[in-house]
Amino acid sequence: MSESTDSRTKTLNFNVGVLGHVDSGKTSLARALSSTASTAAFDKNPQSRERGITLDLGFSSFAVDLPDHLQGSGGPQQYDSLQFTLVDCPGHASLIRTIIGGAQIIDLMMLVVDVVKGVQTQTAECLLIGELTCPRMVVVLNKIDLLPSNKRQSAIEKMTKRLHKTLETTRFKECPVIAVAAKPGGPEAPDTEEPQGVPELIELLKKQTYLPQRDPGGDLLMAVDHCFSIRGQGTVMTGTVLQGSLAINDTVEIPALKVTKKIKSVQMFRKPVSGAMQGDRVGVCVTQFDPKLLERGLVCTPGSLHTLYAAVISVRKIGYFKGSLATRAKFHITVGHETVMARVTFFGLPPVGTSEPRFDTEPLPLQPCSLDTPFTFDREYFYQDEYVTSQGEARSNPKQWALLEFERPVTCPLLCLVIGSKLDTDIHANACRLAFQGRLLQGFEDKSYAETALPRLRIYKSKQKEGQVERVTDDYTVIGRNLFKKETNLQLFVGLKVTLSTGESGVIEGGFGQSGKFKIRVQEGLHPETKQLLNSTSKKKGKGGSKGCPANEEEPKADSEPVSIHLRFKRSFLYLTST
Repeated sequence: MSESTDSRTKTLNFNVGVLGHVDSGKTSLARALSSTASTAAFDKNPQSRERGITLDLGFSSFAVDLPDHLQGSGGPQQYDSLQFTLVDCPGHASLIRTIIGGAQIIDLMMLVVDVVKGVQTQTAECLLIGELTCPRMVVVLNKIDLLPSNKRQSAIEKMTKRLHKTLETTRFKECPVIAVAAKPGGPEAPDTEEPQGVPELIELLKKQTYLPQRDPGGDLLMAVDHCFSIRGQGTVMTGTVLQGSLAINDTVEIPALKVTKKIKSVQMFRKPVSGAMQGDRVGVCVTQFDPKLLERGLVCTPGSLHTLYAAVISVRKIGYFKGSLATRAKFHITVGHETVMARVTFFGLPPVGTSEPRFDTEPLPLQPCSLDTPFTFDREYFYQDEYVTSQGEARSNPKQWALLEFERPVTCPLLCLVIGSKLDTDIHANACRLAFQGRLLQGFEDKSYAETALPRLRIYKSKQKEGQVERVTDDYTVIGRNLFKKETNLQLFVGLKVTLSTGESGVIEGGFGQSGKFKIRVQEGLHPETKQLLNSTSKKKGKGGSKGCPANEEEPKADSEPVSIHLRFKRSFLYLTST
């Protein structure tokens, strides 16, 4: 939402997302509300026109008088009128990635529900996207003309009560619900029959408008959703200004094409304006380029956006997702208007109590931290096999982050919304495919990030091994076995601390022979009892018998059991350290 930059119009623009299940009547509702259609409006896809469903984002608008509660609320800038820009998002299940791209540019969500069918799978997914991206929502019960007239009111009341029950645990608790018939008789019916409830819906939308702070300063970021050329004039990009502002003669960058272009003219719904600012829906004509190269993407101030091969994000699991979030798994990652596959590694703060050696096998509890604990390269993090969900309220989950490694590079700003999904799940399954959400905190621009950047990211996994002391060489040195395989590179473990079951601490000095044995230096020296125990064990081993045929078949006595060696260490992406 924002003001038009043309001083003559003083129009406040308000972006309303129209989301819902396929065939709920979203496009018909947008048509009924709109007075002027933009170039992308009502679905440009021929396949969609034939089937009657929306496959791509459509935009349209209508203007109304400024509502009383916004009179005089614009500070130095006073407004004359209010323009609603409708973003008609597709309801087709396989195209949910387009919905996510559209939801990030809207100020209020209209959730369209078929009054006969009620809440369906995609309705619930749209509701989740709205929770992540929108501060307010209006529920529109559509197709009330299909209800028998004598039962219509009771059916509407029953569905309204059911919806309020569904919404009571969301941020949209007690949001308004209104009933309409956007296209009485269905899509094939003649246009002679007037829509029902639309004037009341417009009044409700006017009451729901608000004036959030918009900032024309800072770098430009514009989400482009449609691109076409006009012979003799240039190439037109239509979209929404997400941050900053633009004006005629400005130079802008199209990062996906690695080119800069000069703005020749700007229009807002076919009306020429001198510029636009955050929240405005605009068409920007720039010097010529092939529009087929940029169907959807980002435009920005030159040099302000970067192409990322990997990123660190904050992460929160979406409660309705029933699957586990496993490290090394691949998810569809939506960032801005792009959706790309990425491999995910989850990590959190080190477990409580890792400063002391532990030899039990119980899992360590993750360290609790404030939800605003910032990510920094200056601390160590704990590798997680999967996202950790605490028992009880979702808000008690420990703060967690994730490393995303993209299959192809993406262009996006820092702190933008990130949504992880399993879009390859059966589209007919009654299951939520939205898995997690977060914010992009740190991006890696180098294609060789694994060598150049990941060493800064100190994620480790706590490991422990157990071996035995084979024999004593002197009061300060023992030879160990069964801790490493023959092929293990022991140089990686040189200098790591170990603890003997008899209490002494030592350091691995290096290998001993070629069979995986190793030498341990005990700085404080072996206890007399330990030397006696080890010498006793060594003598018993040496008595008679041949290889594979022990001389003494009796059970070993307690005092002749081998002394065990415990090694606890951190395995990082690139190095090992003992704990």
